[in-house]
Amino acid sequence: MYIVKTLNAISPAGLAKLPANQFEIDNESAEANGILVRSADMHDMPLPDSLLAIARAGAGTNNIPIDACTEKGIVVFNTPGANANAVAELVVGALVAGSRNLPDAIEWAQSLKGSATLAKDVEKGKKQFVGPELRGKTLGVIGLGAIGARVANAAVSLGMEVLGYDPYISIDAAWSLSRSVQHCVTLSDMLPRCDYLTIHVPYLPSTRNTINAQTLAMCKDGVRVLNFARGELVDNAALLDALGTGKVAQYCCDFPAEELLGVKGVYCTPHLGASTPESETNCAVMAASELSDYLKNGNITHSVNLPDVSQPRAGGKRICVIHRNEPGVISAITGILTAANLNIENMVNKGRKDVAYTMLDVTGSITPDLADMLGSISAAIRVRIL
Repeated sequence: MYIVKTLNAISPAGLAKLPANQFEIDNESAEANGILVRSADMHDMPLPDSLLAIARAGAGTNNIPIDACTEKGIVVFNTPGANANAVAELVVGALVAGSRNLPDAIEWAQSLKGSATLAKDVEKGKKQFVGPELRGKTLGVIGLGAIGARVANAAVSLGMEVLGYDPYISIDAAWSLSRSVQHCVTLSDMLPRCDYLTIHVPYLPSTRNTINAQTLAMCKDGVRVLNFARGELVDNAALLDALGTGKVAQYCCDFPAEELLGVKGVYCTPHLGASTPESETNCAVMAASELSDYLKNGNITHSVNLPDVSQPRAGGKRICVIHRNEPGVISAITGILTAANLNIENMVNKGRKDVAYTMLDVTGSITPDLADMLGSISAAIRVRIL
């Protein structure tokens, strides 16, 4: 029986992936084996020795102490793509609303309440909100993952010319992309051609302020910028400077910041990207499934700190070793198993930077001290026998 703690409300559809005969949901336990979390901040939380995995029902993991988890052999999962449709729809909505100046138009129309000359005021005032159609305009998409590809495909359907930039595009993402999306090798190839620019990359030290004074200087005058990925991807000071000079006509983002609020031409939504019932359900189901498969079978899918390793069970026992990615570890593991007269039916090993994961299916009689013997390998971080 595995004990799972939830730090936020998790969709019942997700919890249904953790059947009661195998998992106990106990939010008071100090010895949980797994944690399901959405936005709760875990940086000051203790990480008990019993904790094997944390699954974040969402893409971002800034609320989880990744380095500390890796040191303790705790696998951290996220749910990439589970909220992709929700975010993509919001971006398309912002494209239309921003281009047609709908936020300002709606606010102005509300101010007409009680006017004795309402019809005349409407006809007289509407010209101040004239905005361009999307058809025939050019959209630049930075990042062509699950969300970026959906946005690009939707924009193609709206009659836009779409340019895409992603030096790390996956095979799956490439297959899902419309053939009408033009691939740009560098940002300098793409930015001068864009009437609209949207960014869809993860937040990493290398992607911080991807949109900055230098990249904005390459853009067309009057470009409209959208950011529904992470606030830190845009240098707000540079964006506001560009807005003041007319280089940027409009900025739509999902990340309100003090310096952005109340600025003409800036439209902030309150982090609504994944705020749909469907998205919350998808994320919960995916997170619970990842957690369940790892706890029961040792399979790792969509981890942010360990390599993805998954294989069918081949019978017998499964041995899972999280270890430092150093020479000689595999031979040390197989040497111990050979000495214990165990036959290796299947084995897979993958590394990710300084950490690696080795999973073996073995047959034979396993003695109670095997886990301790494997744990005595100098590079071993965590050993499980399933």
